[in-house]
Amino acid sequence: MENQKPEIANELGVIRIADEVVSTIAGLAASEVEGVAAMSGTWGTELVEKLGRKNYGKGIKVEVSGEETKIDIFVVVEFGYPIPQVAGNVQKEVKMAVETMTGLTVTQVNVYVAGVSMKKSANPDNNSELAADVEK
Repeated sequence: MENQKPEIANELGVIRIADEVVSTIAGLAASEVEGVAAMSGTWGTELVEKLGRKNYGKGIKVEVSGEETKIDIFVVVEFGYPIPQVAGNVQKEVKMAVETMTGLTVTQVNVYVAGVSMKKSANPDNNSELAADVEK
C-alpha cells in the first residue's frame, strides 16, 4: 500500500507537503546551528552540488506518516564544539522549524555525527618554506 501524504484541507481544496520540502526545511534549520560545519550526504548528492545545484535536503532522511514525521540528519561538526550540545541544538531547531512551517508533528529528530571538520591554516606551506630557509 502506498504511503498517503498528509493533506491539509480547506474551503479552496487540499494542500499536500512533499517529503523534499520537509527535508529542505530541516536542512536549512540544521545548517544555521552554531557548530554545524556541513550536512553529510552521499556521493550522489555531493556530485549534484559539484555540478552547481545546491541541495538543502542533503544528509536528511524524512519519513512522513499521517500528520507525524520522523527525521534523520547526518551532520559534520566543527572541531572544538561539544558534540552533544550541537546535536541537541540541531534537534530543537529542526523540530521547531518543521512544526512551525508545515504543521506536522515531529516525533523524532535523530542526529548522526558523520565527521568533524578541521579548520586549515591560512598558509600551511609557509611554515615549510621558513624551515627550509633556516636550514640553509
